[in-house]
Amino acid sequence: MEKRPDHSPEPSRREPDKFFGLDVERMSPRAQVTTSLAVIVPVALAGVLLFAFSEVAWIWFTFCWVIFPAFGLLIRGIAGLSEGRSELPSATSGKERELLGALQEHGELTPAQAAMETSLSVAEADRMLKELAEGGHLDVRVRGGGLFYSLWEREEGREARRLEGR
Repeated sequence: MEKRPDHSPEPSRREPDKFFGLDVERMSPRAQVTTSLAVIVPVALAGVLLFAFSEVAWIWFTFCWVIFPAFGLLIRGIAGLSEGRSELPSATSGKERELLGALQEHGELTPAQAAMETSLSVAEADRMLKELAEGGHLDVRVRGGGLFYSLWEREEGREARRLEGR
């Protein structure tokens, strides 16, 4: 079966959610709630004042659109607080991204090699590699008594190397 050139089998990378220029993905749930309330409260107060003391209440409808994304951010923040997710994942994901980048660059690594290629200690690299392997994200091979971790290969790449004799 031939692959069409206009369709990629890999999913495209999704851009992070933005709220008035803020990266919502990196915000803690508490910051999401605070930010959304900082938008909702003044807009709601302005609406009440416009309806109560002005004859041009229709103006309120021109800027009330701000409430909709702020309300969505409020719900997202409340859901995050109810899940108990209080800290940002950026510290771990930065190290994990660094480790995965080294794996992609070198093909396979031992924990000691990963520590040399990244800012991780050997213990941190070993723990992270084990967690990724237990989650099914990495392939683990044993050679000469050592554990070698690598990213899973696509079937096409494995077949091509087998045919080339590698």
